[in-house]
Amino acid sequence: MPKVLILTGDAAEDLEFFYPYQRLLEEGYEVDVAAPSAKKLQFVVHDFVDGFDTYTEKPGHSWPADLAFADVNVDDYVAVVVPGGRAPEYIRNDPDAQRIVKHFMDGGLPTAALCHGPLLLAAAQTLSGRRSSAYPALAVDVETAGGTYVDGAGVVDSNLVTGRAWPDHPQWFGAFMDQLRKAAPA
Repeated sequence: MPKVLILTGDAAEDLEFFYPYQRLLEEGYEVDVAAPSAKKLQFVVHDFVDGFDTYTEKPGHSWPADLAFADVNVDDYVAVVVPGGRAPEYIRNDPDAQRIVKHFMDGGLPTAALCHGPLLLAAAQTLSGRRSSAYPALAVDVETAGGTYVDGAGVVDSNLVTGRAWPDHPQWFGAFMDQLRKAAPA
């Protein structure tokens, strides 16, 4: 059974982790969760409230990470997913997280990133010349990394599929699943 890796950490957005995790299992893929360390992670729930300039945040579910970034053998996986939330803001500084995402991006392997997920792609220097969506406040981060920001729900650029936030799940993950089924059927 092909394996897919999810790169995340504490304060990942609850829906942006669980939706891809469960969809991949449903489709027949084995899924490993990697984080800075193998521990129980605490997720958060982001919501959009009329009158607020940005999202609100509440405590979410918890979930165990299967392995630490340092222990990931990239050759064991056919694809990678980087959910959003605040986790990408700090995991982007981890050299092993950068190594992992660079392997998939540079190798043309299916890569999905949502919301703040492209921050890790930018830190790994993999967005140059690429089109990427992200949470709209991160347009400057995508462009500073040499990419072109696209305000879209399921932006596909070669092996990379990005979206703005959890409301984009159908378009974002639908496009990613199309790529994954072609590259490595379950």
